[in-house]
This record gives sequence, structure tokens and C-alpha cells, in this order.
Amino acid sequence: MERNEDQVLAEELAALSAVGGGGGRLVRAVAKLMRKEVHEVDLVLPLPFDDAVKRVSGVLGRAGHVIETLPVRPGEDETVRIVAGGGAGGLNPVVVTARVLRADEDTSEVWLRGAAKEGLVRQRAAEKTVVLLAARLSRGAGEGATDG
Repeated sequence: MERNEDQVLAEELAALSAVGGGGGRLVRAVAKLMRKEVHEVDLVLPLPFDDAVKRVSGVLGRAGHVIETLPVRPGEDETVRIVAGGGAGGLNPVVVTARVLRADEDTSEVWLRGAAKEGLVRQRAAEKTVVLLAARLSRGAGEGATDG
């Protein structure tokens, strides 16, 4: 992963500020000082590795914009990272990292990690986003479904 979560979140918040006419550089500096909320979920999907990667990529791709996809060990381990909108009105960027691991021939493990900056009002954007994505990934996974 080239950029860490804090860098991505600061850039995303600065971009939102710039769209609203704010000072992107100042927002980027303040964002780096804000508290980061992190939430992680582990899943087991009753899908072969390649099908699990397609499912994770599809569900995450619809939830936000993909930052990067990285095959760590081809056919064994793949990581997908997106930025999704969370919090009030979907205006709080959430970096979601999903790592898909081959468990056995017909089963894959998925580790989801969400990170978001928290202001004075605690929105739990990372937690809510990761829980929602975990539910979408789990729904119908053993029935040959390819999306959420």
C-alpha cells in the first residue's frame, strides 16, 4: 500500500473541502491531527479464492471508489482498498481495506478494516461502513451470488 490511511483520509477531506470552497491545505493539516476511528471484522466466505476475490471487489467497488488492488501472493492473498462515504450524509470518507486469503479449496477468509477521522461528534463511520460491507459480503455468499 503506497499511501497510508491517514494520508488518504487527509487528502479525501481536503478534496471535499475544496469542492465546498474551503482551504484544502488547512483541512489536510487539521485532518492529520484528528483522532482516527478503526474497526475490523473477520469473515469466512464459503467460496473458492477466485470467486471470493470477485465478490469482494464487486461489493467494495459499488460501495466506493477503488484506490488500489494488490495481489500479495497471486492465487493465495489479494488486497483491495477503497474510499467510501460514511457518517452523516456520506460526507465522512472511510478507507476500507479488504484482504482475501485462501483458507482451503472451497473457503476464503476476508479481513475488513475501516478507518475514518472523527471530529467532535462521534459518528462511528468506520464501524458502520465495515459492518454494512461485511453483511453485504456474507449475504448469499454460499449460494453462488457474485454481488451484494
